Amino acid sequence: MKYSGRLRYAILQGVVCLILSVFNIHAEEKELAETSQTCLNCHSKEYYSFYNDYTGLTEKKRMNPYIRIDSTMFLHGVHGTFSCDDCHSPDYATYPHGAELKLEFKYGCMDCHGGDPTYAHLHFDEIAEEANKSVHAEKLGDAFKCEMCHDPHTNKLVATSQNYPIEEIVAVDNNMCLQCHSDASVFHIYTESERPKIIDAHDWLPNQSLHFKNVRCLECHTAKEDTLMVSHNILPKEKAIKNCVECHSSNNLLQAKLYKYMTIESRTEEGLGSSIKNEAYVIGANRVPFLNYASVAIFALLITGILIHIIARIIRKK
Repeated sequence: MKYSGRLRYAILQGVVCLILSVFNIHAEEKELAETSQTCLNCHSKEYYSFYNDYTGLTEKKRMNPYIRIDSTMFLHGVHGTFSCDDCHSPDYATYPHGAELKLEFKYGCMDCHGGDPTYAHLHFDEIAEEANKSVHAEKLGDAFKCEMCHDPHTNKLVATSQNYPIEEIVAVDNNMCLQCHSDASVFHIYTESERPKIIDAHDWLPNQSLHFKNVRCLECHTAKEDTLMVSHNILPKEKAIKNCVECHSSNNLLQAKLYKYMTIESRTEEGLGSSIKNEAYVIGANRVPFLNYASVAIFALLITGILIHIIARIIRKK
């Protein structure tokens, strides 16, 4: 049975619409909790309005940028279906919020995730132990909290998932570091120390922008931890890795950290093509056995040709 071009196009459109509708159904399955919708009516916007009982007027104010939340990022984060009062006091439902609420105890990540067998595969307890060894915990003590790096409103499990490309994993993880280390107003909330200038501190590193785009800060600034997918033991700057060979070698650090979730066999057996496909190619880190043998063979043929040429000239002279 033959179809005209217009009919084939109509059928194709129908199939595409059907596929998109299926995806939209799945996308809509994840919805904001009613409490969260109420809170985000104000906290997701640059401005908010309220009725002032004292003046009898509706007033418009600018939302504090530090308590403004991107509703889309919240919905797609790991806590997107949670209700705000799962972590915050239900008294926040009343507006204006009572000033004393700011002083109330806030739940931390380990209050829910610590010792919970449901999340045992994510190794939260081991992560907490490693984080407590880090330079941040050493400097800040009990004031150091998971949420200083992992915003509970937008956090996504990117670094431990194969669903994200390397570029996104690097960007998300580096933004966690830079949200503090590149912003003096945030950095000085936690310490009075002088904020190090990122560019100057890495002046030893060639092609800085290329490295920052393709490699996480964690690669050089954490201790190697084989039992965790992502090491949380942040080292003091004096112990940061500055040896290029650690990454640019066949048995490199990146395989143990950034590319840990990838199967090493697929890279070593399939060679260069697989490395590029997996976005795991690093100069000096990957070798293709066939090219090694081919280069030796070409070199041998070249030397043989030169020797034959020399011998032929000697014979002709005689």
